[in-house]
Amino acid sequence: MARYGISPEKTLGISIPVLRRMARETGTDHGLALDLWASGIHEARILASMVDDPRAVTEEQAESWVSEFDSWDVCDQVCMNLFWRAPFAWRKAVEWCGRRAEFEKRAGFALMARLAWQDKKASDGDFERLLPVIKREATDNRNYVKKAVSWALRQIGKRNLALNRKAVKTAEEIGKLEEKSARWIANDALKELESDAVQRRLSASP
Repeated sequence: MARYGISPEKTLGISIPVLRRMARETGTDHGLALDLWASGIHEARILASMVDDPRAVTEEQAESWVSEFDSWDVCDQVCMNLFWRAPFAWRKAVEWCGRRAEFEKRAGFALMARLAWQDKKASDGDFERLLPVIKREATDNRNYVKKAVSWALRQIGKRNLALNRKAVKTAEEIGKLEEKSARWIANDALKELESDAVQRRLSASP
């Protein structure tokens, strides 16, 4: 786990599939989720994101949890399992992207990526408004930030052909920036967004 950038402190080594099975057996339980998070144990915090009730999650809770993110996997799991379903997810995605703390900032882009993948009710305009934010933050050279910026941009660009064109244009603009992170993000995003596989799938979509 340490090799993959995950702190071994308070870590038990329980796999995600096992945690998901435990979550299915446990069911939704907001109180239990709060207790699991309070334990400080790595896997317990991931499990908390799986059993919590998004309808019961307050902004105060979200801010408390995001401030305690200490690894990319807890950050991503909490955002992808839980926070994206909260009513304030879109607002927090933009807000957190402007934060200084590395994993708080990553959380904003993880939310964008999950919303682009899962929120079927969102309009193209909702995602177009995220593209300037992505471009603005593409100069952050920290590894876990730049990878999340690319992740968000790629997920937006895979929703449909119209957003693909706008995401490609944004990636090209990012590639013209001087920072190394920007060039890396642009290359990483364009490699997938312009790939034959993605273009065939989007062209075949109704």
